[in-house]
Amino acid sequence: MPQPGQSLAKLGFLTIGRFDPADPRTGHEEMLRTIELAEELGFDSVWLRHRHLQYGISSPVAVMAAATQRTKRIELGTAVIPLGLENPLRLAEDLATVDLLSGGRINPGVSVGTPMRYDDFKTKLYPESHELENFSKDRVLRLMDNIRGVPVSDFEGTIGIEQFSRIVQPQSPGLIDRLWYGGMLSSAIWAGQQGLNYLTSSVVNTEGTDSRDFATIQAEHIDAYRANHPHPGNARVSQGLVVIPTDSATPEQIKKYKEYAAARFDRTLSPQGPRQMVFAPDVVGSSEEIADILYSHAGFLRVQEVAFALPFSFDEADYLQIITDMATHLGPKLGWTPKSN
Repeated sequence: MPQPGQSLAKLGFLTIGRFDPADPRTGHEEMLRTIELAEELGFDSVWLRHRHLQYGISSPVAVMAAATQRTKRIELGTAVIPLGLENPLRLAEDLATVDLLSGGRINPGVSVGTPMRYDDFKTKLYPESHELENFSKDRVLRLMDNIRGVPVSDFEGTIGIEQFSRIVQPQSPGLIDRLWYGGMLSSAIWAGQQGLNYLTSSVVNTEGTDSRDFATIQAEHIDAYRANHPHPGNARVSQGLVVIPTDSATPEQIKKYKEYAAARFDRTLSPQGPRQMVFAPDVVGSSEEIADILYSHAGFLRVQEVAFALPFSFDEADYLQIITDMATHLGPKLGWTPKSN
């Protein structure tokens, strides 16, 4: 776990992949160019947010498939695919296919629960079964079984010239070990018990704690995850915070970044809403300033890999400056070494 003078093992970032609805292709191409640049800069991973009925990536698996053909080394993840809108059998087929095309570089992150704004479109998503759908962790277990090759069909054999398998095809060795789950305390415990990897984000809640401090709560979640993992020494945790280095930013960019963080700061002062959500402050400053903040952050001190979140609403030039500074300034301050291509 990183301390001053020790090494951060893996550096990545998370992006929504926004686009103009009048010209969605341009936004998707921009996302692919960003992934190519990330590999050139030596990043370990790029993670894609998943957004349905919004102007962000609605099909991260398809974007990852395209990215596999433009990159050779960098890992590609999702944070997270909401399984309430997915069929676990079909998703397992897609994930395995893309993983094979990538040479084993896919890191699918998933979550469960009733989809966001479900009542607005449930009759279009599940016309006959919208009141019967099971949005529990059973969906994750089904996905895991499908990825592992647990039989899903009663038939295996040949009919005419067609061959049929009992298990989902294709199978991609090692994919199950790169499956991630995101969530709060109960999810952290469950992910550990299942031997899944665990994604944290810039939002937690006060479930099971007396603390109102984001970093303390995030650290408690990570500790609970590891305490419930059958092999805690091999348990992977990735921390996600909004981190904006300004080393090479223009004065105009710095002003924009600070105004963005300031506009979102009030929500970090106390738990929000009925679920008592606690938001992390956005971290803006030079890489040296950010490193000092992270080395005093209880959550960061418990991880060996990060996927820093890019803000939703910036321009391409801003994202390129931020990720370049992450790789060339912030990463080295955290003891990280860029990977060679």
